[in-house]
Amino acid sequence: MTTAATDAEGSGAHPRFAEALRDLGLGDVIPQVRRFPEATRTAAEAAAAIGCELSQICKSLIFAADDVPVLVLMDGASRVDLDRVREELGAAKVTRARADVVRETTGYAIGGVPPFGHRTRTRVLADRSLLAHTLVWAAAGTPYTVFPMEPKTLIAHVGGTLVDVRERTP
Repeated sequence: MTTAATDAEGSGAHPRFAEALRDLGLGDVIPQVRRFPEATRTAAEAAAAIGCELSQICKSLIFAADDVPVLVLMDGASRVDLDRVREELGAAKVTRARADVVRETTGYAIGGVPPFGHRTRTRVLADRSLLAHTLVWAAAGTPYTVFPMEPKTLIAHVGGTLVDVRERTP
């Protein structure tokens, strides 16, 4: 299935995402992008399609901290603790961003937001849980595509601050 978001190299990566990879010196990642016939919008869908652990999925989530968008990278098996994000940012209020804010900020729809290649630059928090794996998988700009990367490399290239913002289990 061909879509408008299909990259020229045939990887299936969103063109803006592929361009961001090249700009970051990560063009060798483009051929590693995997496209699936079924959507990989959720971490569970992506893990099932790839055949990896749920925690190996890197979710790219947009929140509003005092109405300013912030990107949080979180492993697929965990949930973001909004209070911990608020404390980390020194914000008065943190909420999950509305779908229109996500698209306006990133240029991508929820379920396909990659960690980089966004329309606007945002602050990035990366949860330490991602470092538990040698390889994680993240969205490549569409709800059908993912790419692999070492977590340290991903966090470094996105300019993320390493934090502990996942919900604690009781």
